[in-house]
Amino acid sequence: MPVTLKLATSLDGRIATASGQSRWITGERSRQAVHSLRAQHDAVLVGAETALADDPELTVRLPGYAGPQPARVVLDSRQRLPDGCGLVASARQVPTYVVATTKPAARLLEAGVRVLRAPAVGEDRPELKVVVQALAAEGLHRLFVEGGGQVAASFLRCGLVDAVEWFRAPIVIGGEGRPAVGALAVSGLADAPHFRRTEVRELGEDLWERYERI
Repeated sequence: MPVTLKLATSLDGRIATASGQSRWITGERSRQAVHSLRAQHDAVLVGAETALADDPELTVRLPGYAGPQPARVVLDSRQRLPDGCGLVASARQVPTYVVATTKPAARLLEAGVRVLRAPAVGEDRPELKVVVQALAAEGLHRLFVEGGGQVAASFLRCGLVDAVEWFRAPIVIGGEGRPAVGALAVSGLADAPHFRRTEVRELGEDLWERYERI
């Protein structure tokens, strides 16, 4: 399954300030481009922390768009999504998956959420290679990852990222800001994930850089 990682950051690779403020680092044209990318994928994935903090819609919202909506996928090991959040409330209108490491919660199933169970690794995180296989079995073959720094790092560590769509705003947040990619445990440059830049575009004041895995 092709996996695309989306990053929307400051020049120094931060996705939020130390206090968590992140809306909006990038401009309107970058956000519209992200919606176009969502429309090209079968599913959009975030981690539980992003879902709980932002209550995102994860839908395609473009003027005149009438195509299918991608499924929404949340890595939520302990099924913490509350009943009143937008993802759960709209699960019968837009396919919504929770990937858990525990038995499916009846309240989520009753709301129309599809709960997939995956084995736990590390700090009770779903095994991502199993997650990708399970999503493919559901007919979801193009995955767009929009999670926070830990989710991005997890996919990169597993060697699952085939392409990166990086939107960079001309601001500098500093080292106390939250990084776009968490720890990778890279001991040498040869061990780091390598990508080839395929395109650079200007979107207003932002840059859109596109990469593919080497």
